[in-house]
Amino acid sequence: MSTVLYSSPIFGPIHSRRLGVSLGINLLPADGKVCSFDCIYCECGFNKNHRTKSDFPTREEVYEALEKRLQEMKSNGPTPTVLTFAGNGEPTCHPMFAEIIHDTMLLRDNYFPEAKVCVLSNASFINRPKVFEALKKVDDNILKLDTIDRSYIQMLDRPSNDYDVDQLLERLAAFNGDVIIQTMFLKGSHKNVSVDNTTDKYVLPWLDAIKKIAPQQVMIYTIDRETPELNLEKALPIELDRIAKLLSDQNISVSVSY
Repeated sequence: MSTVLYSSPIFGPIHSRRLGVSLGINLLPADGKVCSFDCIYCECGFNKNHRTKSDFPTREEVYEALEKRLQEMKSNGPTPTVLTFAGNGEPTCHPMFAEIIHDTMLLRDNYFPEAKVCVLSNASFINRPKVFEALKKVDDNILKLDTIDRSYIQMLDRPSNDYDVDQLLERLAAFNGDVIIQTMFLKGSHKNVSVDNTTDKYVLPWLDAIKKIAPQQVMIYTIDRETPELNLEKALPIELDRIAKLLSDQNISVSVSY
């Protein structure tokens, strides 16, 4: 089984199916994974199999590496569509996340002012005021909500911190629309239990939550790379299209990645 781990603190650019030409910013160590979730579909593998022995990159290291790469891209291309905080785990767990966001916005404005700054996060730390305020500053604040079913969350996302879905929904709504929700839809099984979340049992309560959050957009997608749980399957295009129509019928902007 292959595992995708990213260089730290800068990787790419890569061509993202959702974001375009994306220059990656990995605030986690390059030799392993640090995440508050342990998703069974994570392309970086299970947490226990990729323990890191290195420290987080410092604020200064991120700044210097990012500026150097942006200078190279300014001279030689390509032009980035987006600067994306992603990588080997949860970016908002970095102790200097807010300060690094500030630095990145300044560098973006200096080198590629038309590029967006994007954060891909599982939303598990948005109860922290500095994280919340930093996410409000970025262009694309993309936060995970795979389901609102508590038992399904424990099976699929497997959060390691105190994950209160009701509190999470309140904080997501507090962005007042300055948030994009990303949701993974998939099928298959884990430990002989179905993980199919494309059915109304999961979709309709999730849709009600989406309406209360009132995000600027919802991104729905399915598996694209190999997963640590080998019994998972892609959601079918017809299933994703059905869910997308439910959102569109509520005048909620939606993008679909098959």
